[in-house]
Amino acid sequence: MAGKEYDVAVVGGGLVGAATAWGLARAGCRVALLDEGDRAVRASRGNFALVWVQSKGLGMAEYAAWTVRSSEAWAGFAAALKDETGLDVCFERPGGFHLALSERELEARANTLKRLHNQPNMVQYRAEILDRGEVAKMLPDIGPEVVGGSYCPLDGHVNSLRLLRTLHTAIAARGVAYLPSHRVDAIGRDDGMFRLATTQGEVHAGRIALAAGNANMRLAPMVGLEAPMVPERGQIVVTERLRPFLRHPVVTLRQTDEGTVMIGDSKEEGTDPSHITLGVSATEAERAVRMFPLLARANVVRTWAAIRVMTRDGFPIYDESATHPGAFVLCCHSGVTLAANHALTVAPMIARGALDEALVAPFSARRFHVHAGG
Repeated sequence: MAGKEYDVAVVGGGLVGAATAWGLARAGCRVALLDEGDRAVRASRGNFALVWVQSKGLGMAEYAAWTVRSSEAWAGFAAALKDETGLDVCFERPGGFHLALSERELEARANTLKRLHNQPNMVQYRAEILDRGEVAKMLPDIGPEVVGGSYCPLDGHVNSLRLLRTLHTAIAARGVAYLPSHRVDAIGRDDGMFRLATTQGEVHAGRIALAAGNANMRLAPMVGLEAPMVPERGQIVVTERLRPFLRHPVVTLRQTDEGTVMIGDSKEEGTDPSHITLGVSATEAERAVRMFPLLARANVVRTWAAIRVMTRDGFPIYDESATHPGAFVLCCHSGVTLAANHALTVAPMIARGALDEALVAPFSARRFHVHAGG
């Protein structure tokens, strides 16, 4: 077993895996980060980059608290990364909006927030419905069709590609072995060590953390875990750089630190990111222009489609295997929002060898067994 033996092998080189690997390295673990390579569907390179709280947790109040926890930790997380790498991930938390283009949409939004915050054991935080005049004070360039919206001061955003680069820079500095082109084909265990068969040979580790996004569907059953996923496709439209006009991110559009505007307002079935659907992009752009008419004069410089990592009910999955102790699975859609939790909370749990049930028990995949039994 010479040469490739680690305390923890993290499978998946995206945001979830890289944040977890960094947290494990900070905890003193010898870590390998296995990355399948560019043939993999890389959700981390196509996301919208929100650090978002409002709307999260309807149907599972614990997820709302989990999201608030990460939002509160994000500033320290970004500062620690900057201290280690000198790189600024451009995290801002100015508060975010969900805008309504009709009274009907605003009423539906208000009802959603009410249902969310009336759940038992719901964490308390500020999220409110603002009328048009109140929104206009904070977003003066809104169009005449905007009738109001919801606002939450905990919402923010980052430069997500820079975050991915920064995490990989940080793990390299901490001695994490980054192993590209290491698709994991099989996982076995003997003598207390996990043996990961890859296209580049075996990797051995005392513990493993499966953070491979939708590929966890294939990997988790190898160690007695489950990852019921329902991947979905999203499309993003990006404009040329514009003068700063959008101080607060909106759930479907935001102005980046570089001045471009990202527009993303779609969900489609399917797992093919190789093309875009022009009708979908056009609808996204049309709705964005209704919210901010100045966008009608902006040039679109690129569009792309990407695959979301999505569990069957949309909430995260964190589990340790009962049949293969030391094997953990991490699945979630919000790899940006929850990056601080993965680095500062989940990774230390894995380093200690057990999940903190008080924090993550609601996120076990066992919840699907209950639902299946009615």
